[in-house]
Amino acid sequence: MAHLSRTVASLRIGGDDLDPDEVSALLCCQPTAGYRKGQVVRGPSSGRDFLKKTGSWMLDAEDQAPGDLDEQVRSILDRLPADLSIWRTLSSRYKIDLFCGWFMEETNEGIEVSAKTLMRLGERAILLGVCIYAPLTNDDDEPKA
Repeated sequence: MAHLSRTVASLRIGGDDLDPDEVSALLCCQPTAGYRKGQVVRGPSSGRDFLKKTGSWMLDAEDQAPGDLDEQVRSILDRLPADLSIWRTLSSRYKIDLFCGWFMEETNEGIEVSAKTLMRLGERAILLGVCIYAPLTNDDDEPKA
């Protein structure tokens, strides 16, 4: 099995009553992006304004090529408090997940996630969400069969 070509990861905290400044104060860290419900935001690629349907606080890790989710989780969580009572407070009020994009160049790539990484996520009640992107053909940018 070949190693996964590239991984992206972002810690996301969301909820209708989320105040990004409050979450930043609890976590002693500024987000990559943060929004309140109802805030108008300009799309970076479209240039159009849109209304945020819920509040969110997001902290991105650097993309890894080849893929290395363990490193991405470490880089995010090492910037945040280890005090699990803070995470219990956050998880009782908001949805928390680690959103991951896993990108393949071949049809049989994989990744291992260490027990330590899984434990760190679990202790903080962080859901692991993964979108897997199949390799594309060179002919028509359709996924390979």
